Amino acid sequence: MIRAFKEAGIRVPEDISVVGFDDIESAAFNSPTLTTVRQPLREMGEAAAEILLRKIESQEEVANEIAVQPVLVEHQSSAPINGAG
Repeated sequence: MIRAFKEAGIRVPEDISVVGFDDIESAAFNSPTLTTVRQPLREMGEAAAEILLRKIESQEEVANEIAVQPVLVEHQSSAPINGAG
């Protein structure tokens, strides 16, 4: 996406901010480096394992959904909100 914007003459982050998802390793190699949303994979795995063990041990009902808090990892592809910062 960043390359397509550059080819179209749109500057990142001056004209538009770009944010990815999943904090993939290759995001660090973009120019500019990609702002991304990181999922708490360890926390998600631990919660899944705990639910599975509870289900196996007691056959109790477990929640259908569990909310986890993602983290915004700010890099060079996003401008400060409202020009602040």
